[in-house]
Amino acid sequence: MELILGIDDAGRGPVVGPMVLAACLLDDKSAKELKRMGVKDSKDLTHKRREFLSEKIKEKAEAYEVTLASPLDIDNSLENGKNLNELEAKKTAELINKINKGFKKIKVIVDCPSISRVKWRNSVLMKIENLSNLEIVCEHKADRNHIPVAAASILAKSEREKEMKIIREKFGDEVGSGYTSDDITSKFVEENAEKHKDAGIFRRTWQTWKISFQKKIQRKL
Repeated sequence: MELILGIDDAGRGPVVGPMVLAACLLDDKSAKELKRMGVKDSKDLTHKRREFLSEKIKEKAEAYEVTLASPLDIDNSLENGKNLNELEAKKTAELINKINKGFKKIKVIVDCPSISRVKWRNSVLMKIENLSNLEIVCEHKADRNHIPVAAASILAKSEREKEMKIIREKFGDEVGSGYTSDDITSKFVEENAEKHKDAGIFRRTWQTWKISFQKKIQRKL
């Protein structure tokens, strides 16, 4: 029976909170069962439905892993000349290496974050410990076309939402979703960029934070 390892991310673009990557290993039978339950791209599901399906996915998966890239991880990567795609390639390889233990053959399907699928795939391949039993496929919109990738997207989104809940509990609901398209978040960044600059919640390499921080500094001067 074919085993497919789906990998997807959540939270690439926000100015607040981590980027999360998840990997979910499913066989054909479990993938079909999860499809019947309504597993699909996490963006097309409500929060409540994602939480329900997340638990079902964990029950039926042969294996799964979740990893975080904190705002500090992201900032350090960018400041050291590595872009977000390179950081994601590293994290993707880490997930594959953790799961690829004792399985005869795995087809890996990754939702590709880069315009160049070939270049990004090669970046991932260079970081994988054992390629002998793996087939690696990188696709755009893989979360819409493959259930294991959709399942990974749900796990990633659910974990991202849990992390944001922790941040809101500490800093207030005015944090919002963490995305710059969210007016609540934009206001929070504008008012707190300087105050919470060392709290580890902001991606300080993001222009949104830099502009808000400079405005606060200038007002003080």
